Amino acid sequence: MQLKRHDPGKFLSGAVEANGFVFLAGQVPDDLDQGVRGQTEQVLAKIDALLAKAGTNKSNIVWANVWVADIRARDEMNAAWMAWMDPKNPPARATVEAKLANPRILVEIACTAAK
Repeated sequence: MQLKRHDPGKFLSGAVEANGFVFLAGQVPDDLDQGVRGQTEQVLAKIDALLAKAGTNKSNIVWANVWVADIRARDEMNAAWMAWMDPKNPPARATVEAKLANPRILVEIACTAAK
């Protein structure tokens, strides 16, 4: 099996290609001064960029895991998600409330896509 790592860092790679799939690490926003929708839009843009590096796109996402700091903000996150997602190819997805690494991070998303 051949692996290809994108944006490797000290602790993790942004994405890893293996066996016809692309596994994305949890993506978080850079501008933490935005609300849940703005942070979600940033994260989705990062996902688009990583998937493009791997030669695939959001239409091929098979699984996504979304963490929100406050589940009451799920509708705001979903507004950004629905504006972005390919409605003809919705992935399987879970959304859970979690204490995230930085209290100013309101959303984190990880996903797996087919190549």
